[in-house]
Amino acid sequence: MPVIKSAAKALRQTKKRTLRNKGKVSSLKAEVKKFKKQKNPQSLAKIYSLVDKMTKTHVIHKNKSKRLKSRFALMVAKKSSSKKKTS
Repeated sequence: MPVIKSAAKALRQTKKRTLRNKGKVSSLKAEVKKFKKQKNPQSLAKIYSLVDKMTKTHVIHKNKSKRLKSRFALMVAKKSSSKKKTS
């Protein structure tokens, strides 16, 4: 346990932030699961929004967010191109 008052406060803050960040990460994972089933542009926009918010609040690194957005965009592009070929 922390001895100094400021260390005790820092510990309380860290616990709160950790819980908040875990919630954000789990919501992103849930959205990714939904996205992988549908792969439509509407869900892509929602994922972009979530990822951008998480990057802004430093929950995930900016390079990770760019990588995620790129991969999801590729998934949508592949699905739409395969629809055009079969039509």
